[in-house]
Amino acid sequence: MKITKEKHRLDVSVADLSGSKFDDVNFAGATFRNVNMSGWRVDDVNISGLSLDNANASGIKLSNANLAGASIMNCKLDGMTIDGIAVTDLFSAYRTQKTEP
Repeated sequence: MKITKEKHRLDVSVADLSGSKFDDVNFAGATFRNVNMSGWRVDDVNISGLSLDNANASGIKLSNANLAGASIMNCKLDGMTIDGIAVTDLFSAYRTQKTEP
């Protein structure tokens, strides 16, 4: 199906849209629940205000991203790196430095 220059609100459930392509599409305010987005790729996208909860983001790769104001809470960080440095090592060094006189 091809949708071009249309404005519609879609209510999609129990559907297979794998392989679909979206270009210059407004998903503002859209909700995705119980969705398989493995292998999903996004480029040149505004995800400001994005909220991920109860998500499997293992293997996620972020590059050239503006993370100003980002917040990560109650997450498993084993294996996560920032510029090649293990986040768990960064936290360990931070905690050590804070407790030293």
